[in-house]
Amino acid sequence: MEFTDVEPGADCACGGCGARRRARLHAARIEDGGHRAARGARRAALLVAAVGSVLGGGTAAIAAPAPQPTGGAGIPEAPQGGVSGLYGDDTAAAPQPRAVRPATTRSEIMQRAQTWVDQQVPYSMSRFWSDGYRQDCSGFVSMAWGLGTSQTTWTLPNFADRIGKDDLQPGDALIFNNAANPESGSHVVLFGGWADDAHTRYVALEQTRPGTMKRTNPYAYWSNSGSYLPYRYRGLSQPMPAPDADAFPGADRFGPGQVNPYVTRLGEMLVQRGGARFYHEGPSPDWGEADRQATQAFQLAQGWRDAEADGYPGKDTWDFLVHSKGRDIPPADVSPPPPATVPPAPTTQTTQGAPAQPAPQAAPGFPGADRFGPGQVNDYVRRLGLALVAKGYGRYYTEGPSPDWSESDRRNVQAFQLAQGWRGAEADGYPGPHTWRLLFG
Repeated sequence: MEFTDVEPGADCACGGCGARRRARLHAARIEDGGHRAARGARRAALLVAAVGSVLGGGTAAIAAPAPQPTGGAGIPEAPQGGVSGLYGDDTAAAPQPRAVRPATTRSEIMQRAQTWVDQQVPYSMSRFWSDGYRQDCSGFVSMAWGLGTSQTTWTLPNFADRIGKDDLQPGDALIFNNAANPESGSHVVLFGGWADDAHTRYVALEQTRPGTMKRTNPYAYWSNSGSYLPYRYRGLSQPMPAPDADAFPGADRFGPGQVNPYVTRLGEMLVQRGGARFYHEGPSPDWGEADRQATQAFQLAQGWRDAEADGYPGKDTWDFLVHSKGRDIPPADVSPPPPATVPPAPTTQTTQGAPAQPAPQAAPGFPGADRFGPGQVNDYVRRLGLALVAKGYGRYYTEGPSPDWSESDRRNVQAFQLAQGWRGAEADGYPGPHTWRLLFG
């Protein structure tokens, strides 16, 4: 079979002719200033177009194979070139740290990535495809993100923000940088969505030998799994909103090692309530001591103490911040208000001269979440059970409440929380300060 170059139609709007017209613009002779890589890209584009025509007109959407990487010593078969402009222009400058990049949407990112999957763009660290991007792993993600240059695994993070595993969404990237071998030992893949509910496998779109493929990978990758870091392109113009944005996301979203958008939102709300002095840099997705100190200052401003002011947000703290309730954080030279107390009720005498009734006792202070849960044995568990029974939420006890935490305690607490209209993480069956106050109030 023999192929010849076909002139693209000047007025044809199809993708094939459009790609060939763009390639032709960059295919001048080398002696006239053209690029070798651009000429190679043009020939590759013409060959793909010709094969597509032979197979039935247009580019065939062929499912990519899903072999396991075969690189030596666990290294992906995906070495990469350096930073370059479109079609190999070597005058492209590396981006400034945290630079704002061209806006795009998740849908556009995935659509661009799918075009390379459909065309099975051959892998190369030196050639450039008809759209101008280098045909290696970092060039593929640069193309999908619409950067206008071909970056590398060690420069792509300049265009993105670190996120947590549980926050990954289609269009985000997983990047592995091997400091010992940055060019041939690093890799990047585009995240296409979870393949299972346990988040152990995901759909990956990646550029590796022999060409662009879409397959299911183990998280985070076949090799060097613990070294891949998730990133989100900073130029998203339509970031996917978090579900139930005002609902408390759960205590496990906050604390050392947590990286997620809820930490950012917490910090922003604290700044609005007077906590700016705790942040030397703006709030970020990475939990830090500034978040804990600002949270604690807000809790102290409400008159909370001890376990209720530990610097970690619970349902009450989140509710007060989201709905602009309570007191703001005072300036550094102003002491927080004293803890709220319940004044004793006056004693009364009956008409028959009966003894005065004792004043009602204030609700006991919340002892801390660590007092409740599997393996806990203490009097607070027993008092919790007695309060649940008194409120009518003891039906799961087969024996009277005891100091030993059990599944019966959890189910009764959850029934009480559900009765308050709480759902999700707010009704997990473990008492927090709000549940405690309602039970003993």
